[in-house]
Amino acid sequence: MAEAEQVHGEPWESLRERAVEAMHRAYAPYSSYPVGAAALVDDGRTVVGCNVENAAYGVTLCAECGLVSQLHLTGGGRLTHFVCVGGDGQVIMPCGRCRQLLFENGGRELVLWTVSGLRTMDQVLPDAFGPHDLDERKR
Repeated sequence: MAEAEQVHGEPWESLRERAVEAMHRAYAPYSSYPVGAAALVDDGRTVVGCNVENAAYGVTLCAECGLVSQLHLTGGGRLTHFVCVGGDGQVIMPCGRCRQLLFENGGRELVLWTVSGLRTMDQVLPDAFGPHDLDERKR
């Protein structure tokens, strides 16, 4: 059994359910690879996203992009727990671009359910470049 399959209990089970629901709303006519994502926010809200493809592949929106957009649209805050699923409902890893997006909106402490089990964002994207690096340059 894969380590990720051993993750049980709240908030993970409800987050995965919400990610699967979002995945079913994805628009993926080109790749046929729908993706859904769900995350908890530090104020208790849950935000979700799904991928939205485009014939010009480079402008496709990942599920994580929609999730972060919903985060800011509904009041902002910091992500605390995150999971992403593919078309079969199995946990998948965010791409590199989306790891950066999640880091910016959850920080090093954000906990992700990954294909290797639970990991912090600091483990998934070590030595990440972020807003703190830009602040240091202004000094």
